[in-house]
Amino acid sequence: MTRLADLELLLRTADLGSLTAAARALDWSPAAASAAVKRLEADWGVAVFVRSTRSLRLSSEGERLLPLVRQAMQVLDEARNTATAPMASLQGELQVAMPSDLGRNLLLPLLESFQQRHPQLALRAHLSDRNIDLIRIPVDAAIRYGTPRANSSQVALPLVPDNTRVLVASPAYLARHGAPATPAELIEHEAVRFMLRDEVPKTWRFFIDGEWQDVPVRGRRCANDGEVVKRWALAGAGLAYKSRLDVAVELGTGDLQQLHPEWGGEPSPLFLVVPERRQLTAAARALRDWLQERLPGSA
Repeated sequence: MTRLADLELLLRTADLGSLTAAARALDWSPAAASAAVKRLEADWGVAVFVRSTRSLRLSSEGERLLPLVRQAMQVLDEARNTATAPMASLQGELQVAMPSDLGRNLLLPLLESFQQRHPQLALRAHLSDRNIDLIRIPVDAAIRYGTPRANSSQVALPLVPDNTRVLVASPAYLARHGAPATPAELIEHEAVRFMLRDEVPKTWRFFIDGEWQDVPVRGRRCANDGEVVKRWALAGAGLAYKSRLDVAVELGTGDLQQLHPEWGGEPSPLFLVVPERRQLTAAARALRDWLQERLPGSA
């Protein structure tokens, strides 16, 4: 029967690239760590690691099994946190990073109601459209768009996994310029664009007629802040291609209108991410449940 501690060692070894480093991090002796790997390989009937005198790496079987082990350990941690930490007892401090636009306009009211539910819990919000390094920057969790890499040591809990981007414009812009009738006409319109990693996008991707198409766009306004892009769109400065969550309120009020919903938008799933399973605290787990129940389109 496979031991949970052995699985923990497997994950730590894969992340650190060294059995010795993993043993040190878990306060194991090198002999105990080596024995644990041998037990795993005997239980599963495969070689999990490929060893040489100077290096250790996952075998092809180990690469295939690693995401499944991470998922299983994540489920166990969630069950343990749910069982041992009731919602009403949350205390201490929870530091959360989040995107600028989503944070200011959708998440902060939900965080306020969450804190009122847990008055002994202190919240610290870090707003930035850059994906900060969760190891170097001392935050407990990050709410971010995009599916994390399968080989990452981070734990990603889905909030709105089916979220997509949508093409929007203000009524004022549409009254002056009309809407593009075809994807090719997008190039004739003013696009207000979001710069990720300071790169100005030259195309927007849509799923049209059964295939993904990269449609050229251009415009005079670009920003590395998602809220600035939305403000430009609201002011009638141009078309924007935003996460549906970022513009959910404005679509509801009519301040922005979605164009061509038949053009499938690029996936933009939302997750709550923690650096590693040990930081999947009761507070982070409770926040995930709170947001998942209240965000538009959440599962």
